[in-house]
Amino acid sequence: MNFAIRFLTEYRYDADVVDNLNALRVKPAANGTQRCDEFSVRLNPEVRLHRHADYFGTDVVEFEVSGPHRHLTIDVRARVATKPPAEPSRAPWDSLRDPAYREAGGEFLLQTDDSIGHPTLNELLQTTGAAATPLATLMLISELIPDRFEYRPGATYVDSTIEDLFDAEAGVCQDFVHLGLSLARHHGIAARYVSGYLFATSDSGGQESVEVDTHAWIEALLPVLGGGEPMWVGADPTNRGLAGENHVKIGHGRHYADVPPIKGVYRGAAVADLDARVTMTRLEGLDPAAIARS
Repeated sequence: MNFAIRFLTEYRYDADVVDNLNALRVKPAANGTQRCDEFSVRLNPEVRLHRHADYFGTDVVEFEVSGPHRHLTIDVRARVATKPPAEPSRAPWDSLRDPAYREAGGEFLLQTDDSIGHPTLNELLQTTGAAATPLATLMLISELIPDRFEYRPGATYVDSTIEDLFDAEAGVCQDFVHLGLSLARHHGIAARYVSGYLFATSDSGGQESVEVDTHAWIEALLPVLGGGEPMWVGADPTNRGLAGENHVKIGHGRHYADVPPIKGVYRGAAVADLDARVTMTRLEGLDPAAIARS
């Protein structure tokens, strides 16, 4: 797949603000299944950009608008090529006890759950723990969560907990991923939160543009048969399956707070009105060998 992506964000303030500090995590990652060919950020007002990689390796663009202003436009554009991921391994449960696996999993094995002991969590753990392999558990998690909980924007908010999801019996991709991470880690599977974009496919061919939201899914570290290096496998509990070439990764962390697309703060008494739109365009003319060479 070859995509052109535009992430346009506009803030309008009802009074002057100053010292507007922002950190963007919006650049598509480069890895074995994905290559970012072009990337640009344009700002209005224009200010200097500063770039670095964060602790987890995600590209971060930071800037400050110090003078008084009543609007801020962030126009991000990228060109990305993807290919299908490798077939995941069906290694058995006892592979998780290998010291090499635990070393590779590191902090992604550490639980960040806020609802330990909750009856709903205990029930889900019992169900998902009965799967034959870690991969089967990951697949079951990605199917069980959308079966059990309704996808409903507005049912939760950005700082919602897993217990909020249980109470509302509904949420969005962020909530589904946090629950999936909790279940995987309870079973000893290292798992991390992935932020990115998802292209919604259709039957039409050629060039096609769709408006999407930023998306989230899981990457679980699965052991490999024969004792090879463990592999990270993406699973999407919002869409009931493994992540594929329509998923464009930005970055990962332990949870949402490690990879928010835009995070900022400003000084002033103004109220901000936000309008954010992501457009993905599928392009023809991809050279499949180009990704293999990257």
